[in-house]
Amino acid sequence: MRLPARQRCHAALTGVVALATAVVLSAAPPAAAAADTWTEVGSDRAEPLTESQGLTSVEVPANSPNRYTGIGTIPADVSGRGWNHVGDPDASYDGHYIEPYQRDSGSSKMFRVQKPDGSRAEYVHALSPGEALNNSWVAISPDGQWMLAGEWGTMTRLLVFPTPGVNSSTSPSANLPQASTVHLDHAVRDVQGCDFSGPTTLLCSSDDPAGTLFGITKPLLQIDLSAAPGGSADVSGHVTALRQLPLRSSCSGTFETEGIDYDRRTGTLRVIVISPGFCVLTDSKTYRFTRS
Repeated sequence: MRLPARQRCHAALTGVVALATAVVLSAAPPAAAAADTWTEVGSDRAEPLTESQGLTSVEVPANSPNRYTGIGTIPADVSGRGWNHVGDPDASYDGHYIEPYQRDSGSSKMFRVQKPDGSRAEYVHALSPGEALNNSWVAISPDGQWMLAGEWGTMTRLLVFPTPGVNSSTSPSANLPQASTVHLDHAVRDVQGCDFSGPTTLLCSSDDPAGTLFGITKPLLQIDLSAAPGGSADVSGHVTALRQLPLRSSCSGTFETEGIDYDRRTGTLRVIVISPGFCVLTDSKTYRFTRS
């Protein structure tokens, strides 16, 4: 995994007042798929420190605001216990909100759950042999029972867990076990977020800086699963690179793509992209696109 890069982002955002550029994208379709286009419908300003890692729409309770994560959203008691990085969150369709956390070292990762009634609980997963420490994102399946997460670096799998706090097999007093695996037919690199856009379709943001896997850097990926994830049965995933994520800024340098959200109520897709250098302060808007 590429912990130095994650720490680089953490250090940059704590060293200067940083603003995320949340960019919602239009996706060029894969050759074998029906042609979809994404039309821009507006934009919003991203807030400093609190919208730089991830975002999700929340359906329950009704009229809930969108949720964001960043260095400024980590509670003091959580960071005081070493959980100093939060990734891209997700919310189940019944209103459970989950944030992924990691430490700089160790043998576990943590998922912090907020129930619809506002109560919270933490679920710790002990790393399996060979599992990367990084905990960049979570994606909850449409049925709510299963949660996907990924590992940093170049990977050919996604991890499947019972959804903490939703699946009856989980408990905050017990290790959260890995249930199964999604085996990808094409390697992915530095995935920063995924979200379900349908029962067996994921949209993912990749921070790939090299561009050697798909011929483009920072791609928006689509992963089509052979079946809905669940239980101990592994599934396969077909990976397609839809397009490069927008890298627009008044500054030149290294961009960093972050979390992703698809709101099924409105068909709105949003993706965070951090502008380089000083332009994290000036190029911060949340662009919203819908499929047409």
